[in-house]
Amino acid sequence: MNVNLTPDWWHINQSVRAIRRGGVIAYPTEAVWGLGCDPFNEDAVSHLLAIKRRPMHKGLVLVAADLQQIDFLLQDLSDDEYTKVTANWPGPYTWILPDKRGLIPHWIKGKHDAVAVRVSAHKQVKRLTEAYGSFIVSTSANPAAHDPAKDSLRVKTYFGEKLDYLLPGELGDLAQPTQIRDLKSDRLVRA
Repeated sequence: MNVNLTPDWWHINQSVRAIRRGGVIAYPTEAVWGLGCDPFNEDAVSHLLAIKRRPMHKGLVLVAADLQQIDFLLQDLSDDEYTKVTANWPGPYTWILPDKRGLIPHWIKGKHDAVAVRVSAHKQVKRLTEAYGSFIVSTSANPAAHDPAKDSLRVKTYFGEKLDYLLPGELGDLAQPTQIRDLKSDRLVRA
């Protein structure tokens, strides 16, 4: 008997297939529902930004399963910076990290020269990014100027057929979306 043939595995697999085909998915995160796609697929990111009505210049967050998925962003950090960032991961902390090698596309960074990244401890986010084999986009599932979705019904109300897949699951325990902190300035961008 194959232990991977669980309903959760099936939904994870469908989500990965949608992302690989250039689709946009919705999935539960630590506090709110998120929208995700392949960060290197400009058409997918453009579609995500369009349905969210979010301007590209603001930039997007990336979410990973583990440090190995983002090691190229950690290589240029000092020992102190590395220790500061990794002390909070995996966990509900998003750090704005420098992209000194220029490997993250401009449609993800927006007007910035750095990128917001989180290594999540949320069970389904980890399974999703592990199954995908890389980090994905993670932005709240809501059109601009609307509250982030706290349940799948709100996600469907906001986006309906504009999504390629909705990964069923449970939100984490956070009351608010994850903190975002800039590594270089140590400024809290979002509390």
